Amino acid sequence: MRIGELAALVGVTPRTVRHYHHQGLLPEPPRRANGYREYRLADAVRLARVRRLTALGLGLDEVRDVLADDTGAELREVLTGLDAELRHQEEEIRDRRARLAQLLRQAEEGTLPPNAPLSPELTELLGRAAAPAPAPGPGPGGVSAKDGEVLALLETSAPPEAHREVVALAGTLTADAASAKRTREAYALLDGLADAAPDDPRVARAARAVVACVPRAALRRMPLGASMRDPSLPAVFAQAVYDDLSPAQAEAVRQAVTLLTERARAAREER
Repeated sequence: MRIGELAALVGVTPRTVRHYHHQGLLPEPPRRANGYREYRLADAVRLARVRRLTALGLGLDEVRDVLADDTGAELREVLTGLDAELRHQEEEIRDRRARLAQLLRQAEEGTLPPNAPLSPELTELLGRAAAPAPAPGPGPGGVSAKDGEVLALLETSAPPEAHREVVALAGTLTADAASAKRTREAYALLDGLADAAPDDPRVARAARAVVACVPRAALRRMPLGASMRDPSLPAVFAQAVYDDLSPAQAEAVRQAVTLLTERARAAREER
């Protein structure tokens, strides 16, 4: 058989056959006097096996190892690993489909978060913020909307554990009616600083209101220095957050960060 006939018989292209020659998966056959390769039945059998193995998902390096092992031990090991990988992929696909189903339901109900898709935890938090009940936080407009955008950004850029801690802390701001009321008032004070100067007396009041939103139990769990000044956060990110606020709002947040750090340290020393 010539290369085109071999390729047609097995269901591949002549280019694939040549590639397998180059990769050492298919030995070079003898050539005729005119220079054309002369393939035999054994070549077709080996090529067909290579195709079956690659169809299972094996890489060419794995196929080469399998072909070099006459005992079948290498094939068993490779297939076991492939099966485990496929199980993992199935679990990921099920999780993705569940998330897609949730997003589709939200899209149909008109409750899809602006920065979707998001994690279930953050989706639930934003859903509470968007509910008719008094629940401040990352809702529409003002500083609260910026907080929602930052949470969505951190979900992608921060380590998963760090993001879960941030979402848990944000969740305490809407944990009950009293917390929701305090947080609404703090956001209102921050929004009121949009056109104010950094030395406006309302800045300190807004900073204290922000600090008052954080429960004492949450302060005890808060890592010292966990803020926009945290060295684990890229400086460019922290600066971008402050730049997105008005000068007075940024100053209020800075003062709140300082107060929260001090109170977190004091809460730890009480233990």
